[in-house]
Amino acid sequence: MASQSSRPSKTTDPKDAMTPAERRASSTLASIYGLRMLGLFFILPVFAIYAEHLPHGHDKFLVGLALGIYGLTQAVLQIPFGVASDRFGRKPVMVVGLLIFAIGSFVAGASDNLYLIIIGRAIQGAGAISAAISAMIADSTRDQHRTKAMAMVGMTIGFSFIVSLVFGPPVYHAISVPGMFDLTGILAIIAIAVIIWVVPNVPMATPSEEVQGHWAKAVFTPALLKLDFSIFVVNFLQVSMFVVVPVALVKYAGIPLLHHWMVYLPVTLISFALSIPGIIYAEKYGYMKPVFVGGVALLVLTMLGFAAGYKHPVALIAALFFFFLSFNLMEALLPSLVSRTAPANRKGLAMGIYNTGQSLGLFAGGAVGGWLAHYSSEDVFFAAAALAALWLLVSFTIQPPPRRHKPAEADAAPAQPQNA
Repeated sequence: MASQSSRPSKTTDPKDAMTPAERRASSTLASIYGLRMLGLFFILPVFAIYAEHLPHGHDKFLVGLALGIYGLTQAVLQIPFGVASDRFGRKPVMVVGLLIFAIGSFVAGASDNLYLIIIGRAIQGAGAISAAISAMIADSTRDQHRTKAMAMVGMTIGFSFIVSLVFGPPVYHAISVPGMFDLTGILAIIAIAVIIWVVPNVPMATPSEEVQGHWAKAVFTPALLKLDFSIFVVNFLQVSMFVVVPVALVKYAGIPLLHHWMVYLPVTLISFALSIPGIIYAEKYGYMKPVFVGGVALLVLTMLGFAAGYKHPVALIAALFFFFLSFNLMEALLPSLVSRTAPANRKGLAMGIYNTGQSLGLFAGGAVGGWLAHYSSEDVFFAAAALAALWLLVSFTIQPPPRRHKPAEADAAPAQPQNA
């Protein structure tokens, strides 16, 4: 009888649901992430075509560099920003980073050649606040709700990507790429206002004795490094393919740039909806690893599908669908795995290193994709498939952190002292 009565109490325990404070912190911080990523993604579906009208615009390497350079400056500064957020607080670091991002946006918006755009994009990337946002989300949520909170971020990134793909071409038609950069700067200023007046103040995690050792031993572990490599590959694939895909839709599918939304909207929305059950299944039933490995395997096949069929409209659109399906899945699972694997008082640093991997992937995808596109589009996709295949091998060795069954005592114990 006692054991039976304890079972329903688990389902009705208020700790089973996110608190209003957790929901508010997660949703507002995810919106900051989304506003910033929207600004970065906005030019992806149009820039390769816009650049053809600029001096040196037919140099695919420079086009790829302009797409990916912000990833390099982010990679350099993610760790310092993450450490600064551990020391000086999350909010001040986020405000400073967004100010830098806005300045870079306006510089790029005032540029009329590729070299100045590259400089503006580099300044954008210097506002490297991803680690601070992710660490603050981890500060504001309990362990059993971390995946839900990080999924909000992942879904917001995916939604920003969808919005950029659908609305990027018509916005480009209305205000061109310089106007899109200016709009990005305005979005960054709006995000600063949200941080100051809307995002709740959340105390950072209190250091515990078990994580007082050297910082390198805490964050350069095999488990975290494998996850860092994973996000590197995801973003390499994302940017490298967009050196080629917009042009392929125009050239081989016969779809004018202004009508690309007719492809992106249904493909991304359906894949977005189908990724949600995978995330729920992975977390709720403890099948994180099979879902994760399956998503990586699907990306390998997708890149090979691009290489074989990008000149054929049906194959091209099918490959886009499967890419977005896997991309949305990974954007939800990976930050959750990192936040749950990292030590409590090293989350800012751990997320900084993770986001460095993300940023390096963005840079390498743009630079390598642009360089390979000089030779052929197939080379871009084959290189992406080879990197994804290496990731697949690594993914078999990734062990998700154990699920916590959150008895009432275990819930209360970490939450109360750390938030005191």
